[in-house]
Amino acid sequence: MKGMNAQNVETVSPRGLDLQERVIEINRVAKVVKGGRRFSFTALVAVGDEEGVVGIGYGKAREVPLAIQKGVEDARKNLIRVPKYGNTITHRIIGRFGAGHVVLRPASPGTGVIAGGGVRAVLELGGVRDVLTKSIGTQNPINLVKATMDGLVRLRRPEEVAELRGLTISQVLGIDRNGQGGQPADPAAAGDPSEEAS
Repeated sequence: MKGMNAQNVETVSPRGLDLQERVIEINRVAKVVKGGRRFSFTALVAVGDEEGVVGIGYGKAREVPLAIQKGVEDARKNLIRVPKYGNTITHRIIGRFGAGHVVLRPASPGTGVIAGGGVRAVLELGGVRDVLTKSIGTQNPINLVKATMDGLVRLRRPEEVAELRGLTISQVLGIDRNGQGGQPADPAAAGDPSEEAS
């Protein structure tokens, strides 16, 4: 699966980017040793420039700040560029990871990010301003965030689809049809006078 995703996804170097960090979840975990329990902390972190680049990371340490720092370092190594059309995603997709499924749907301008928790953090840091989401299955934040990233990684750009189908980008996006969208309204408008005449 990773090999398939790697073909479409565009990885990004963190150099020169103004990356924001957001801690999604901090969890205390215990390791049972001879003398009792040894506690440490895990941090799930998302980083992004809010312009189309986002990554997630997971860190674990004896103290919270160190766990967050490790999570941020991990996230910076796994940055991807999100395919977007305006301020939304290019098409509907379901991201899957483990028992977590996240449905991502494009939305019209002004909708906002309809998502919760870790899914919202990833999409906002990825620069997606209008999107509808629904999480199905587990509510485990780690699996949901990874499912969201899986969906973003598998998104296709209009250029790729146009090339595969032998169409222009505007045909793939349906801009031609929208341009002619005024025509169906005219016959309907013209239909009213005819009804009056009869």
